[in-house]
Amino acid sequence: MRRSARPLAALLAAFALTAGLFTAGSPAAARSGEAAPAAEPSDVSTAADTYTWKNVRIDGGGFVPGIVFNRSEKDLAYARTDIGGAYRWNEAGKEWTPLLDWIDWDRWGWTGVVSLASDTVDPDKVYAAVGTYTNSWDPTNGAVLRSFDRGASWQATTLPFKLGGNMPGRGMGERLAVDPNKNSVLYLGAPSGHGLWRSTDSGVTWSKVTAFPNPGNYAQDPTDTSGYANDNQGVVWVTFDERSGSAGSATQDIYVGVADKENTVYRSTDGGATWSRLAGQPTGYLAHKGVLDSATGHLHLTLSDTGGPYDGAKGRIARYDTATGEWKDTSPTAEADTYSGFSGLSVDRQRPGTLMATAYSSWWPDTQIFRSTDSGETWTRAWDYTSYPNRSFRYTQDVSSVPWLSWGANPSPPEVTPKLGWMTEALEIDPFDSDRMMYGTGATIYGTENLRTWDSGGRITITPMVKGLEETAVNDLVSPPSGAPLLSALGDIGGFRHTDLDAVPPLMFTSPNLSSTTSLDFAEAAPATVVRVGNADAAPHIGFSTDNGATWFQASQPSGVTGGGTVAAAADGSGFVWSPDGTGVHHTTGYGSSWKASTGIPAGATVESDRENPKKFYGYKAGTFYVSQDGGATFTARASSGLPHEGNVRFKAVPGAEGDVWLAGGTASGTYGLWHSTDSGATFRRIEGVEQADAVGFGKAAPGASYQTIFVSAKIGGVRGIFRSTNGGADWTRINDDAHQWGWTGASITGDPRVYGRVYVSTNGRGIQYGESSDGGGTDPGPGPDPDPPGDAGCSVAYKITNQWSGGFQADVTLTNTGSAALDGWQLRWSFPDGQKVGQMWNAAHRQSGAEVTAENVSWNGKVAVGASVSFGFTGSWSGRNTAPAAFASGGETCTTRG
Repeated sequence: MRRSARPLAALLAAFALTAGLFTAGSPAAARSGEAAPAAEPSDVSTAADTYTWKNVRIDGGGFVPGIVFNRSEKDLAYARTDIGGAYRWNEAGKEWTPLLDWIDWDRWGWTGVVSLASDTVDPDKVYAAVGTYTNSWDPTNGAVLRSFDRGASWQATTLPFKLGGNMPGRGMGERLAVDPNKNSVLYLGAPSGHGLWRSTDSGVTWSKVTAFPNPGNYAQDPTDTSGYANDNQGVVWVTFDERSGSAGSATQDIYVGVADKENTVYRSTDGGATWSRLAGQPTGYLAHKGVLDSATGHLHLTLSDTGGPYDGAKGRIARYDTATGEWKDTSPTAEADTYSGFSGLSVDRQRPGTLMATAYSSWWPDTQIFRSTDSGETWTRAWDYTSYPNRSFRYTQDVSSVPWLSWGANPSPPEVTPKLGWMTEALEIDPFDSDRMMYGTGATIYGTENLRTWDSGGRITITPMVKGLEETAVNDLVSPPSGAPLLSALGDIGGFRHTDLDAVPPLMFTSPNLSSTTSLDFAEAAPATVVRVGNADAAPHIGFSTDNGATWFQASQPSGVTGGGTVAAAADGSGFVWSPDGTGVHHTTGYGSSWKASTGIPAGATVESDRENPKKFYGYKAGTFYVSQDGGATFTARASSGLPHEGNVRFKAVPGAEGDVWLAGGTASGTYGLWHSTDSGATFRRIEGVEQADAVGFGKAAPGASYQTIFVSAKIGGVRGIFRSTNGGADWTRINDDAHQWGWTGASITGDPRVYGRVYVSTNGRGIQYGESSDGGGTDPGPGPDPDPPGDAGCSVAYKITNQWSGGFQADVTLTNTGSAALDGWQLRWSFPDGQKVGQMWNAAHRQSGAEVTAENVSWNGKVAVGASVSFGFTGSWSGRNTAPAAFASGGETCTTRG
């Protein structure tokens, strides 16, 4: 089980991958006080093709540190993520709508959201404090974004300092708050010693509250020299006592939390003019949250000995009576018995005195959630030990809508799967519905809609409430010519085999379980053969699949391997080249039972395979391109003149054309662009007009074109975006728009070899975006029908066994509509002659009874035009013989068969 959605070690090791974002729902746009860099004059078309953009559905995948309900309008809620933007709840669809997909490449850091505030007086207004890192990793200062239409459009005020949505302490808060009586007044708690800030004009301008006495002093690790763990976590939350003001008049009593273990709570009783340390407060801890129950007059605090979100060994819960000044320790556990900190905190606005809290850093055996109906005097727990290791539960948990949340685990008691959560720093009871509660974890949002059952001794039902929120960081993407349309390499949750782009995959890659997959590849001529590498706490760091990623087996690895690096598969699957972290480049034949060191290429080089010649592999490092003609045993340096020596450099070979290589990358302060070689890297030609490029990939050729479609994440003609060329790079068309930019998209891009125009785009926090073209893409046409199909049949079928091994095989099937009417939903039936059994099928659903098999469309490929085709594949088992089916039927018609 991962302990972090954003592990620091992985972040430090791979920070060349900056940040990104996603799209679905209404597009959002920004109008900023700090204008975006002016675009240079350009002849590049930016609207020649209109694309439809969606997420490849995963549902969640990262840390959700904040959930905010509006207190004056039912069902209006927002969620913030640490690197993946902000979302608004859509009650009708029970899903989240992304709000920050407009954030551009130059301001990628604004995808990190450190705080959210929803205006109680005017629910149309919402604010977001954005910025990902407070150190040098983020090149831009933070900003406060303001929207007067619930996030459909935004204006921005850039701050004179940075904010840290992905910094230590990001689960504390909320740092941003709107005065519930005079909504033109906002406060913002700043990190890095910058103190408390205030706006009196609805977030347009900000000034430091000079009277506030304490900017904080706590850092996670003062000895860290990176600027990350040694940053002062600062002022961490602001809470108003709404009873001390009236409509249109500023609230007088304001409470502020500070990252200072001896002075963690301050109060103003004069609308922020003066401030003082709240007397009698608990010491030795940081107040992660401060929530005031206005009906009882109690200010509740959850405290931890660290700032989180991963750590915390001790904690307390405290209550302050605002009328009497009395403090009381209301912790549910004796201090000596506490092994985690407390953070998540919410009060029930419908039921005074009812509150809930979380033990956010209780990693084992699970997180803990506490509930009190008497202002913290007594507590009940989500689970309790009966006789160790057995536990009793006040909940049932159903993850069938996001089945990968089981992690494929089979733990022994006291652990169970799925886990209740980890990093549970956000928990909110719906202010209008005492039965609804949501809480964030390091991987998802969970919730319940029968919360009060807890109090009567029953079990609440906990399910994922995360649909629409996509928060994965994407390292690599491949789209094979058969099998699943997409395989992904993801940070923190490994990656998936995506057989249906609009459905949640059942499970991430396992055997081995890699915390982050850094690279994957398939054999171009044998797509059932797949290899992946990545980071893990222990060996192995590599896995192989012979069924297109459906199942995996672990392999051995060279000595000295510490991380995944990059990997490449020979075009026919006969061998592999691996450039792992910690040691040099190695090669193997077969499936990695033994590895030999490659010569002539430096350690740390990026490796790729030629997609036509199985003996040819390529490498690149520090401005020099390398080629191997002997399966990766030896490499020779080739081109080195004019190529980028630094930066994010990636290259790929074109399928079907030996020696055809495209290379993208560089740095803004040095060499930067896109290059093309047709002689296996002996020479490279720079592509004119492409000022910057960071990822390149290929997809099915356009109708009438002979060369594969090229996709790039690039800057062309002064415009940053996702571009497509259908004529070998001579001309480019921008296919995204300003509402769909997703911050940083430089890790990976690939087209689909089966669907013209379809493209898959990586982001660093907004998951996998896929786009469909309006000029002919979106339906898998397969290989097309025969020129003159025989007879009067309404269908023809091509059945091909693409791979076979002892006891198993893989087959591809193409169904062509040769009738006179388009299909809106299809089925295909056949009978196996030798007792074969279908194991797993992709791009179609199936059922089998004895020898009889029925395959039918999935959600996205049911419509098949006259003359068009649809393809699917499957793995199966056999014994004795593996004869192809003799006949196929669809729609009551016997189909003709094609070889």
